[in-house]
Amino acid sequence: MLWACKNYDGDVMSDLVATAFGSLAMMKSVLVSPQGYFEYEAAHGTVQKHYYKYLKGEKTSTNPMATIFAWTGALRKRGELDGIEELVDFSYKLERACIETIDKGIITKDLALLSEASNKNIVNSEEWLHLAAKQLESLL
Repeated sequence: MLWACKNYDGDVMSDLVATAFGSLAMMKSVLVSPQGYFEYEAAHGTVQKHYYKYLKGEKTSTNPMATIFAWTGALRKRGELDGIEELVDFSYKLERACIETIDKGIITKDLALLSEASNKNIVNSEEWLHLAAKQLESLL
């Protein structure tokens, strides 16, 4: 496990670990270079096929948590580096809104197969984003 957290090959290995535990869509990676540069990314392979469906006008039902958390991690880091506390705070609130949305049972089809929750409300990706945005509004 430690190896999986210490190098780029480990980044790929961590994707395999996430797959074994159920959902790549719930996992992000943070890579840090020896020079102190940061890269935040969603797990490999979580978006591409769904983007192509979207381009065709098809609805998708995949959880966007990994992508959102990659963005919030990067935004939070930028806020820390630039001393923009509002950006740091926004990043935390967006993550909290996403977690609270799932805690309410609002999930996408990929998570429905894994969830043992009794209050499942299965929605497509776009609906989930709108509901998470509504949850974020309550935190701002």
